[in-house]
Amino acid sequence: MPESNPSPDDLGPIVSSGHLASGAMPALSEFEFAMNMTAHAFQRWMVRAMAATGLADLSPLDVLVLHNVNHRAKPKRLADICLVLNIEDTHLVNYSLKKLERLKLLKSGRKGKEKTVQVTQAGEDACKRYAQIREQLLVKSVLGTGLDPARLSEIAAAMRSLSGHYDQAARAAASL
Repeated sequence: MPESNPSPDDLGPIVSSGHLASGAMPALSEFEFAMNMTAHAFQRWMVRAMAATGLADLSPLDVLVLHNVNHRAKPKRLADICLVLNIEDTHLVNYSLKKLERLKLLKSGRKGKEKTVQVTQAGEDACKRYAQIREQLLVKSVLGTGLDPARLSEIAAAMRSLSGHYDQAARAAASL
């Protein structure tokens, strides 16, 4: 007798680690798996979209740093970039800053005794081309799904809130 396929209701949450979903909140494991898939897809997107602008050798972090420095067209300090991007390994961001400077996408300056960076015209142009490619390839596609922008904002707010719980749990785990 052939086995019948289980119904979607019988499958349980979609997770990568069933042992983590067996606790008190399986939905958190489902969220983590979806977040991991989304993060990797987003990183691939950033790299390939930036390559489409003519900058093929940038890492996902390089792209994030470039867009952050371009934000509001004002000089940024390393500490501020790390804070906004929630990156505690400042040497990784510092490496990206140096790489982006070598590529003439950023330039350094000073604010008092502190080093700052700001976007060059070439960096601003790259960000504009990226934004155009994003509108054509990503935004149009997502709009076509009918996903409510307000709902997407709610999801983003929930994710930012959850990031605080993960940060607190990381601090607690570091003290064990």
